[in-house]
Amino acid sequence: MFSILIPSYNNIEYLKICIDSINKNSKFKHQIIVHINEGTDGTLEYIKENKFDYTYSNYNIGMPKALNTASKLAKFDYILISHDDFYYCPDWDNLLMNEVKLIDHKNFYLSGTMVGAVDKINLEKNSFPPIFNAGIDHEKFDENKLINNIENIKIFNFQGTTKCPGLVHKDVWNKVGGWSEEFFPTGGDDSDFAMKLWKNNIRIFKGIGNSLVYHFGSITTRKKGENLFTYNGSRGNKIFIKKWKISINFFEKFYLNSGLNKKNEFIFNKYKSPLKEPIKSFEYFRNLIADRLKYYYLVIINFK
Repeated sequence: MFSILIPSYNNIEYLKICIDSINKNSKFKHQIIVHINEGTDGTLEYIKENKFDYTYSNYNIGMPKALNTASKLAKFDYILISHDDFYYCPDWDNLLMNEVKLIDHKNFYLSGTMVGAVDKINLEKNSFPPIFNAGIDHEKFDENKLINNIENIKIFNFQGTTKCPGLVHKDVWNKVGGWSEEFFPTGGDDSDFAMKLWKNNIRIFKGIGNSLVYHFGSITTRKKGENLFTYNGSRGNKIFIKKWKISINFFEKFYLNSGLNKKNEFIFNKYKSPLKEPIKSFEYFRNLIADRLKYYYLVIINFK
């Protein structure tokens, strides 16, 4: 089935919820692999006591390296990228596996749908956003409320991907070299991974609207302060531009047919078919020129 990679950084209460939900709400038996950063909150002891597969570093090595390190223990053909502050809803894995069977080849990037009270996502007209408040932290989490409302939260399959939980074949993961560690500690690394897939001719980027995970909302970055998230996002975008000569937003909008609109709201379009090369319209070139100017500026200032 799936080898589920879960980097965790002193987040034991959420990690317990995450692992419990996988064990309780999965149809199949999966391999859970936790990478423990520090683990000074009892995470290391908890993982050892429950005999989960794990890798360990006595300091925070960041999301990309944590995923790459954990992936070396993967036993199954499919790798699932996870956060430690997810609650996996019933039948989440069966719905993803059904899609894998329909595709019937390795060249895809599927994702579940993140639901939460914190992250606001704007969807097409005549749909509803996957926002449902079942608690913003582990102490206020109302599992029964979430489960009882699952059918009201499910949405359509959408173009692009929420990136986590993200599912790829292990051969594809190895081919692109996993996640890029220059994006330490995180920020932009998930978009970079999608770009590497695109460069390797992956054209199925599909979010499965009824495979749901409840997301408590960037717990690690929130508890470290909003400035960390903002800084990493900005730095991650600069690294992305320096590497690919376009911005994250440009890639997601013109290549993945998703991303941010002018109001900085996420737009997810209904999935129709595998993606094609972007249409080179006036707006495409206008945005491309702007990104090229950003790229040359980063080169001039020798951004690293």
